[in-house]
Amino acid sequence: MKVDAQEVFKVLNPKNIWIPVLIGLGIVFLLFYYDPNVTIYNLNLIFDAKSSGVMLTLATLAIRHLGYAYRLRIISDKEISWIRCIVIIVLWEFASAVTPSVVGGTAVAIFILTMEGLNFGKSIAFVMVTAILDNMFFVVAAPTVMILASGQVFPEVEAIQLQIGNSLPYFFFISYALIAVYTFIMSYGLFAKPRAFKWILLKLTSLKWSKKWRMKASEYGDQIITASSELMGKSSKYWIPISLVTIVIWCSRYLTLNTIASAFSYVSMGDHLMIFSRQVIMWIVMLISPTPGSSGTAEYFFIPFFQEYLNEYTFISAIFWRSVTYYPYLLLGALVLPRWLKKVFSNKGQKKTLQEQG
Repeated sequence: MKVDAQEVFKVLNPKNIWIPVLIGLGIVFLLFYYDPNVTIYNLNLIFDAKSSGVMLTLATLAIRHLGYAYRLRIISDKEISWIRCIVIIVLWEFASAVTPSVVGGTAVAIFILTMEGLNFGKSIAFVMVTAILDNMFFVVAAPTVMILASGQVFPEVEAIQLQIGNSLPYFFFISYALIAVYTFIMSYGLFAKPRAFKWILLKLTSLKWSKKWRMKASEYGDQIITASSELMGKSSKYWIPISLVTIVIWCSRYLTLNTIASAFSYVSMGDHLMIFSRQVIMWIVMLISPTPGSSGTAEYFFIPFFQEYLNEYTFISAIFWRSVTYYPYLLLGALVLPRWLKKVFSNKGQKKTLQEQG
């Protein structure tokens, strides 16, 4: 099993921040140009934000990041220090921000953990566990919010630009189905029958049209077996905390927009519930975005999803939302990455370890 360092470094490149930034700015420019409701006046509304709401927004961001760090620390059986966990999460989020959501940053995350001194098997296990837990949250949360919101989680058709409103539920259900199937298969392979999972992969890639993927299937099967052996025998004291903190992480992520809404105007409890619910739905749609970190896609869908609750503050809320939840990780990653690379590669022993494990 190998970690392709060359491919990883293509992702872990500070220059990659310009692609999502330009895409995001391009969508904002198009909204200014084509949407008569978006003007300079909307930007000036930023000064209406209440300091209490802004502080709550920053609190949700802190809870989210510390939650990620705490989960990584628990998953690693406290082998990774708090400081290292925080740095790893910054780099992990940076990798996610510069790669399409549909691609993800699994290989990068495994590489980062390995370079931090964990063995290859544990790195794979930790990344797979976090992916499964996150996906399980989506699988459970989506139908839950649809029930709580009485099915009113999709915006009105006429509110969608370019007449894509009729397609929005299809985007959601396709994305949801893919996530649910992927999560079930991954869980089966990792926790139930890892060797049977590899056997199935090899059988599927033994057909004439699928033989070109046989080697990758074999490697992936080996990764599942390795990761499963690392997780074997873990008790409820291991699984309960990381499951609970996963819920806290994602709730704090979604509540960020609720706090932003409160910073600009009074929002009723019913509207808060709808804003939270629609974020779950929009996030699942964003997962199939082809752009880095869903850049442009997030800004584009934000307005039709939340305009009826945020009114004149919708556009500035969208900019504020992305400015605190997405772009900081681009900047932090670009700043932290060079120093981190210098640190890990200054230790020749770690380099040798990576090569031996590859």
